[in-house]
Amino acid sequence: MSKEELIVLQSDAGSKPGTQSTIAAGTAESQMPRIPEELSMLPVRGFVVFPGTVVPLNIQRAASLKLLDDTLPRTKVIGLLTQRDETKEDPTPQELYSVGTAVLVLKLIRQADDHVLVIAQGLRRFSLRKIVAALPFLRAEVDLPQSIQPPESKEWEATFRNLRDSAARLFELTPDAPEQARLMVFNIENAEQLADFLAPNLNVDVAQKQAILEELDVEKRVRAVQKQISGQLEIAEIQERLQKDVASQFSDAQRRAYLRSQIKAIQHELGEAEGGSEEQAQQLRKRLEEAKPPEAVMKQAERELKRLDFIPSASPEFSVIVSYIEIIADLPWNKLSEDNLDLDQAQQILDRDHYDLEKVKKRLIEYLAVRKLNPQGHGAILCFLGPPGVGKTSLGQSIADALGRKFVRISLGGMRDEAEIRGHRRTYIGSMPGRIIQELRRCGTRNPVFMLDEIDKIGADFRGDPASALLEVLDPRQNNTFVDRYLDVPFDLSQVIFIGTANYIDGVPEPLRDRIEVISLPGYTEREKLEIAKRYLVKRQLEENGLKPEQIEWQEEALRRIINDYTHEAGVRELERQIASVCRGIASQVARGKTEHVTVTPELVAEMLGPAKYVRETKLKTSKPGVVTGLAYTPAGGEILHIEATRYPGKGNVTLTGHIGEVMKESVQAALSLVRSRDGQLGANAEDFRKIDIHVHVPAGAVPKDGPSAGIAMFTALASLFSNKPVRPDVAMTGEITLRGLVLPIGGLKEKSLAAMRAGISTVIIPKLNEKDLVDVPEEAKQKLKFVPVENVDEVLSVALEKNGAPTASDSKAG
Repeated sequence: MSKEELIVLQSDAGSKPGTQSTIAAGTAESQMPRIPEELSMLPVRGFVVFPGTVVPLNIQRAASLKLLDDTLPRTKVIGLLTQRDETKEDPTPQELYSVGTAVLVLKLIRQADDHVLVIAQGLRRFSLRKIVAALPFLRAEVDLPQSIQPPESKEWEATFRNLRDSAARLFELTPDAPEQARLMVFNIENAEQLADFLAPNLNVDVAQKQAILEELDVEKRVRAVQKQISGQLEIAEIQERLQKDVASQFSDAQRRAYLRSQIKAIQHELGEAEGGSEEQAQQLRKRLEEAKPPEAVMKQAERELKRLDFIPSASPEFSVIVSYIEIIADLPWNKLSEDNLDLDQAQQILDRDHYDLEKVKKRLIEYLAVRKLNPQGHGAILCFLGPPGVGKTSLGQSIADALGRKFVRISLGGMRDEAEIRGHRRTYIGSMPGRIIQELRRCGTRNPVFMLDEIDKIGADFRGDPASALLEVLDPRQNNTFVDRYLDVPFDLSQVIFIGTANYIDGVPEPLRDRIEVISLPGYTEREKLEIAKRYLVKRQLEENGLKPEQIEWQEEALRRIINDYTHEAGVRELERQIASVCRGIASQVARGKTEHVTVTPELVAEMLGPAKYVRETKLKTSKPGVVTGLAYTPAGGEILHIEATRYPGKGNVTLTGHIGEVMKESVQAALSLVRSRDGQLGANAEDFRKIDIHVHVPAGAVPKDGPSAGIAMFTALASLFSNKPVRPDVAMTGEITLRGLVLPIGGLKEKSLAAMRAGISTVIIPKLNEKDLVDVPEEAKQKLKFVPVENVDEVLSVALEKNGAPTASDSKAG
């Protein structure tokens, strides 16, 4: 007896199946409602209702619905008669059995589709005596026959217990049988109730169940139920014995194969064709053939496909293998974008997208020329180095446009897990390929322009070092066999053009720096920013804010006001944001209909953006001993520094303030030692160094500063302090010093020169060894600044100190 056999599906002639409960009502005779002599008859089909059971009925037929509407207001008791022929939609009285069950309607629920759900409880058997009416529904007079009870005897007691034990055993052998059904069997103490409880769920046809219902002799009824129970119990015990015998002979592998075959058989019966996984494997194989991977990769994929035949589709490993094959099939093993190596067109695209940057553009054109002459050659790995906002990323996009290749960008900033590059092994849950393979899969070609953004901001922790994983990727002689851990097969990256970007070269590990060619993109001058704003930024912001060129006109001085008073950067991002802010303000006026044309003046900029956000350091207004203008390089471009030194009575201590780093502190110590070694030349008293304290300060105090390039400025400040000779306010300087008084080269000369030009400086002292770098300084800066190359500190003092009578080191030497 299965679970389905324990819960019998039933319906009336026009209804969907309902479910007959196996729980006996157990209604006492004294509590049973009165059954009228005349009952309304509800035909049912496919099942037989027994006294003591609760059954749901799904009513659909019009006559049955009419019966409920007319009868239930008067009495909740109706009669149920089973049809002889289930196919009849409107059975006649002759097509119904003459014995049925009177039921009490417990609940009536009206459904949305005009169906009615009735919950009814079986009360007593009845037999038809006389048909009263056949339309609109059957009504008849009934008799309520009494069951014939057997005399009490040991034989009858044994018969009852045998039935109860057999039923309990059958429930025990039935898979998924409700536990409460077995308990109910032991709780029923009446043989008639037990027979009526078991009969509805016997695995027999309707005619046999009807015969049990019509049997009034309780003993015969019990024996009939016992006969059917015994037959089903025998079958169940044979099945259990066979299963035990087979299980004892099966190994684990055989059991899995058997269960797999059973699953396939069940899927076939359910209409879920067993070819689902096979069809999926065929589709994957077809996709692999279309992708045309190398032979070694194809063999690996075939091995994985064969494993699918032995793994159930519900297994987690099945989906892992399918994902692996799909990724291999999606990779562009042989898909290459056709290069457009027209150098003139490439030059036009670079000029269209970027202003100036002639040195950078020249190097990129050279790069493309080499690719044109030797397409299979291993080109250099480029790295654009420069402060934020100077166009490093957009240059990569322009290169892709010029070549006609797809552009891919991933940000490496903050990446700490080397599996992001190499991928995760498939043994881990949720494993996936590294970002390199993922992006190649998305772009669909094997030779995109691949930008690795912010390679100077890669981190490292217990999960590994992504920068070390990049060594293989960025080595042209190794990346043709790059192995992602997820794929575990080599993939050729030699046709990919890798371009890195960084703000600081010091943040790039040395082994990685050795594999890239650095192209510097220094900050823009005021003139360059002005041209970029006029050519690109204003047009873009007009379009993004819904303004037309005829509605707004920008004065050049307005743009200069934004550049000087509202931005402090080497690039143009903040400049574009401020231009966008002005455009939004004008857009709100245009949208309200207050104006149709606006001319953006410096006054309008100040009105919309508020007070100036930045006040640039300018040259000193007056000269004073111990105060020098130095030059510094920051990620936002060049800056000027006013280095201040003072002295006061003390014990020879030196105080350093201004948030300066260790290297700059060492520069101060070196400068002080150099001054003390030349005290006679500077006109200082050697005893002063033991009797006074020195304080060196570098504003602004909240900004960290470090580096050796302020060495000559520190020396000049101390020399000016002890010689009591002021430094010229129109002179700025940069350079590292040695204890021998030599001036060593520095970096960032272009940026520092631009800062000096913005501050109104007229003379810049630079190391002699940096004279070669003047070629990178913009022509505008060369015209406004006088560069004085020096080799030692004596030359610095001869230019920087004012000629007011106090001796310089060179004067002392000459004398």
